[in-house]
Amino acid sequence: MNTPFRVLQRITAEGPPAPRLGERCEMCAEPIAAEHQHVVNIEGRQLMCVCRGCYLLFVDQQAALRYRAVPDRYLAFPGFTISQGEWDALEIPVGLAFFFRNSALGRTVAFYPGPAGATESELPLAQWSTILERHPGLDTLSADVEALLIRIPERGTTAASCLLLPIDACYEFVGRMRLLWRGFDGGQDVRRYLDEFFATVSDRARSVGAV
Repeated sequence: MNTPFRVLQRITAEGPPAPRLGERCEMCAEPIAAEHQHVVNIEGRQLMCVCRGCYLLFVDQQAALRYRAVPDRYLAFPGFTISQGEWDALEIPVGLAFFFRNSALGRTVAFYPGPAGATESELPLAQWSTILERHPGLDTLSADVEALLIRIPERGTTAASCLLLPIDACYEFVGRMRLLWRGFDGGQDVRRYLDEFFATVSDRARSVGAV
């Protein structure tokens, strides 16, 4: 079985699934449009391009299925706070990471961007649990198919940002980051893309007042 880290390494190296002329559903082989939906193969940790009919077969997130549909849900948590000490306790060396619940492993995993693509963090589960206890609304994400993307600004600047995104949007995000990354800190293009990405998804997200 592939680990989530290997899947992210492959996706960030190859990019997200790219629409091709005449592309077909990876389940039933029906033609699909450039804008289509995805399901996650839980066992193989694979993101699959599917038609609407196949997608609807796997929308029940509580069912014990091999596949799960990736929801089109975007949430913003404007009340979210995290101290620099709490972030440092997660042992993530940069100010950006996303977290998702891996049902096969039975735990939350974290990844952060860098020059080599996505890097897995050995997430101290006790520290992560402490954050969830303080912000229980964050525990709403569906395992395997949604992720929390948290951005910690530089010291003394604006507040932290926390967004719930579909997992395919996160894969696309880290793939784009890898392509743009220059030097040790990513460079100007990465910082510009970060600002544009957060502005775009924040506009799309529904605000959750209390977390």
